[in-house]
Amino acid sequence: MTRKAALYALLTAGALAMTFPFVWMISTALKSEAEALLGGLELFPERLMWSNFVVMFQEAPQFATYFYNSFVVAFAVTASVIVTSMFAGYTFARLDFPGRGLLFSLVLATMMVPFEVTLIPNFMLINALHWKDTYAALIVPWCANAFSIFLMRQAFLGLPADFFDAAKVDGCGHLRFLVWIATPLVKPVAVTVGLFAFLGSYNSLMWPLVVTDRDEMRVVQVGLTLFSSDEGVRLHLLMCAATVVILPTLGLYFAAQRYFLESAISAGIKG
Repeated sequence: MTRKAALYALLTAGALAMTFPFVWMISTALKSEAEALLGGLELFPERLMWSNFVVMFQEAPQFATYFYNSFVVAFAVTASVIVTSMFAGYTFARLDFPGRGLLFSLVLATMMVPFEVTLIPNFMLINALHWKDTYAALIVPWCANAFSIFLMRQAFLGLPADFFDAAKVDGCGHLRFLVWIATPLVKPVAVTVGLFAFLGSYNSLMWPLVVTDRDEMRVVQVGLTLFSSDEGVRLHLLMCAATVVILPTLGLYFAAQRYFLESAISAGIKG
């Protein structure tokens, strides 16, 4: 019992440490400007200022455009990553061709390259294609990634070989097998890949800041900088904006939580 109590205490402490920044963010969003600027870690405002959210949208009316751009980019990147990782993962898992192992190793090696190293070459390429300030610049460079390909490859390798043999005997080709048989079986992993892709794209700041100049092409993460200026940070409005921005990611996570847990559990069993 002592060990179990210690474990629960440790887990509770970890949960509190993880949730405290979010609770503080919401608390600060509901404080007055003067109270927010005082700083401190107080979680209970003297008076709940729900009007801060209205003022936030009044101060930054372009947030609707930012949200639209973020959702367009995030959903396009998510769909592209799921499709490319499924095709590439199936290819590396089930198709035998010369140099497969070497090519897969090269794909994994790209995971070791920091984003900062590819930032300037990617920007120069986008500029040469005249894609700056377009959705193509925000979407195309992130339509595939090595980690998602790795996850999907491992998922397809985990499927019993009997499925492939039976489909082959029935005259089922690779494309038909992938779409109608393999994909439903690896749905939890595919949802996990999509969740990671959405979060990565939606939370991106550096790349959208580099490839967009026009205000109508900005995304919400860049829009958060509207509440910071040379005169200081309007902390209560910034926390309001951050609270609104984080809501879609929370909703998506809770909607996909079951598939995410299934993917983690199945990976643990296979391991």
